[in-house]
Amino acid sequence: MDSTAAAPHQPSRVRADARRNIELILDAAETCLARDADASMGEIAAEAGLGRVTVYGHFKSRPALVEAVARRTLEAADEALDAVDLAGDAVEALGRLVTATWQVTLRSGSVIVAVEKALPPTTVREMHAGGLEDRVRGFIAAAQTTGEFRTDLSTDWLVSVFHAVLHAAAVEIDAGRMEPGDASTVIAATMGAALRPTDPQP
Repeated sequence: MDSTAAAPHQPSRVRADARRNIELILDAAETCLARDADASMGEIAAEAGLGRVTVYGHFKSRPALVEAVARRTLEAADEALDAVDLAGDAVEALGRLVTATWQVTLRSGSVIVAVEKALPPTTVREMHAGGLEDRVRGFIAAAQTTGEFRTDLSTDWLVSVFHAVLHAAAVEIDAGRMEPGDASTVIAATMGAALRPTDPQP
């Protein structure tokens, strides 16, 4: 009778344990990948305090786990950028957008590098679609409309350049060729030059 009475509660306990393990794995993966873009599933399992079998039970491959971490990181980035003021002078707003975006990126350390290594470009681009990319696209498009940003290149292309520059900075830091504290200034200067309106022809 006791076992029969306990049975209805078993599935919910299993689901709770599974959710707990998934969060442990994602937290551990983010920690490990932020330190080392090539962190292995074994290292992630050890960080989470779980066995490799448990990790693989929730994420069938390392790329699948990297993708899950990246999607969670992007969701956090989108939430953080909700507070960024993009009104007023477009160049100044660009600086605020770059600073806020980079602060989120910097907290992720080498996760971006791990994503670049583990996932195909189409998947990386698809993950950026939606909130985060729409925010950048809307900002650039509005500044193009007012003439503050160049209009001879498409909005889509300039959005791609923005993400490419952010990723390039992460790669340079991971390779030891750039100091993390310099990245925000470098990114803003690079994007400022890329977005600056072309001089009118005489």
